[in-house]
Amino acid sequence: MKNKKQFLMRFFLFILGLFISGVGVAITKRGELGVSPVSSVANILSIRYSRLTLGNWLIIWNCVLILGQVLVLGRRFKIWQLLQIPLSFLFGWFTDVGMSMARTFPVDYYFERCLWVVAGTLVLSFGITMTVKANVIMNSGEAFVKAVSDKTGRRFSTVKVIFDITCVSLSVILSLIFYKGRILGTREGTVFAAIMTGIFVKMWSRFYR
Repeated sequence: MKNKKQFLMRFFLFILGLFISGVGVAITKRGELGVSPVSSVANILSIRYSRLTLGNWLIIWNCVLILGQVLVLGRRFKIWQLLQIPLSFLFGWFTDVGMSMARTFPVDYYFERCLWVVAGTLVLSFGITMTVKANVIMNSGEAFVKAVSDKTGRRFSTVKVIFDITCVSLSVILSLIFYKGRILGTREGTVFAAIMTGIFVKMWSRFYR
């Protein structure tokens, strides 16, 4: 009974962290200076094909990453990892809820946009900290990185850097294709999020303890 209660508490913490992460992505998006690297591909697709929301594209992107795990791991992919699919839908929905919440935030001046990027990155990193501490299941981005790390034998941190660079590069390439040589959706906010998210996670982890 005690173990069941602890698991339910950890699962609740994970879902709460997922919600906070989604809101963090939405706040960062509101600044229109770029989002975190792992969300950058979904972001440029949401700009180009706006019939689907950012949350919808995040669901699709996360499912692509789950498929990537299956291809990388093969038979080593555990069936319970398919739980990432409903959680991806939940994260996408949370992001769209966050977008609705952030819709009224002022963005008339550049410093206001910068403020939302910083605030969104702080909120996102706090949500990530909660999901990591809950230790229930990895999100699809981190799980894909771990799958590649396990398959290649390279350090997780090294693969994570390569993965982030690949996501940003892909979003830039898509923007150049979609908008005839212009770069949209991937700007200084993406660079800030890439550098500071890990630092903020370490900061929140100290408070968490």
